[in-house]
Amino acid sequence: MLKFEKDIPENVGIPSQRILNLISRLQHRGIPMHSLLLMRHDKLITEAYYSPCKQGDLHRMFSISKSFTSIAIGLLEEEGRLSINDPIIKHFPELLPDEIHPFIASMTIRDMLMMRSCHAATTYKYNMKKDWVKSYFTTAPTHPAGTLFHYDTSAPHTLCALVEKMTDMPMLDYIKKKLAPLEFSFESYMLKDPFGVSMGGTGLVATSMDLLKFGYFIAHKGNVEGMQLLNAEYIELATSHLTDTCVTGPLPSEAAGYGLQFWRNERGGYTCYGMGGQLIIFLPEFDMICVTTADTQGIGGGNQQIYDALYEEVLPYIEETALPICTGTCSHYLDELSQLQITPVTGNTCSPLMETIDKKIFYPRYGKEGYQNISLSFTSDKKADHKKTGSDYTAGKLCFTYENVSYDLNFGLGYLVSGSLPFYNFNYAASGAWLADGTLYIKVHIIDSSVGSIRIQMNFQDDTLTIYMRKQEETMLQEFDGHLYCTT
Repeated sequence: MLKFEKDIPENVGIPSQRILNLISRLQHRGIPMHSLLLMRHDKLITEAYYSPCKQGDLHRMFSISKSFTSIAIGLLEEEGRLSINDPIIKHFPELLPDEIHPFIASMTIRDMLMMRSCHAATTYKYNMKKDWVKSYFTTAPTHPAGTLFHYDTSAPHTLCALVEKMTDMPMLDYIKKKLAPLEFSFESYMLKDPFGVSMGGTGLVATSMDLLKFGYFIAHKGNVEGMQLLNAEYIELATSHLTDTCVTGPLPSEAAGYGLQFWRNERGGYTCYGMGGQLIIFLPEFDMICVTTADTQGIGGGNQQIYDALYEEVLPYIEETALPICTGTCSHYLDELSQLQITPVTGNTCSPLMETIDKKIFYPRYGKEGYQNISLSFTSDKKADHKKTGSDYTAGKLCFTYENVSYDLNFGLGYLVSGSLPFYNFNYAASGAWLADGTLYIKVHIIDSSVGSIRIQMNFQDDTLTIYMRKQEETMLQEFDGHLYCTT
């Protein structure tokens, strides 16, 4: 069983305070982190989870899925079932149109892995109700394959379909079988498209430790405990600089080049990159791997903030030899990590309005359709597991009826309350506060097979209620997006 030895940062040449500084910097910049794992010299020196996230929780990893797909293709090539130089049309004759565009006909698996396909955008997004894989062969191309870098998620999705076609099993199951010594979590899985194909570009749902195990496998060029699980040559190729991204990369971390479904990074290493701050950052110069999960969606440059915090707060202070350990350093460091939590909404935790609006029912008169009534209630909440044990807390409950079904959304004023999101049953953590302008602000963090957030602002004037809801999630949560004007 693959288990990583734990150690204190000083023993591998890193001041533990520098890691705490990294954590503090991201908190001050408003980056909602979910987990942080750091490994140096194969020692696990940081394993931190931001409450309510905890060890073993499943989390959507978005485009880190692409790197898994690349490895699955490498495994099939090693078995002799394909070559990355094969034209992709060779493997999907049943999906080809009567007339095949020459740009599509000449496109190879290698082109697709390098994001140098003939498509400038994800083909299945043009019509997500039609076969996602077939769209790759029927959508008109924009340029010859093998020429330009364009980030195209339908390429790894199609390659994932190829893996599943050849192995007759879900792609992640194939990876788990071939990389069995890594012992990925049994519960991990990949979301599927509407036609039953695993979403090889975005669908991985796994634990933070699964990412670290994958990172360890990659960093060791496929050799795990003396077993060569994949040839080192493929991994070296996949993580090397094969194409430039500086023209299309909006941030420094995305402009350093690309391999085979792996990004290059600014520090001469490489990265498995997922939307919202899901990252495996490899820094070979420092013999270090950094894993993060987060939700930076809607935060301009949010992912770059994670990179910069690591690069500026930790890397300059690394020594090649062990550092002296002061009395209490270890206990202080571990205590700080144990108290991390997603930052609740800041503001006032009470308002004179609370007494007048408590349990008052409001009826939507204008705005987003589907809502029939809305109310708020507030109760005293004393729980020993809050960060300030023994203090008085006020819990809020947003109650509403939507299309004849009643729902509740619980939140804490100034602290987080966990629950199950209406409509979707996603795990969430929510907090609220009264802002200086007298409005109530509720923020909901979604941490599940979907990762995102919902912001709700409520303004009360006499017997009226005006609501603004904004969701931050790629394809869902439309029920929580828009305005409502309500009266009693």
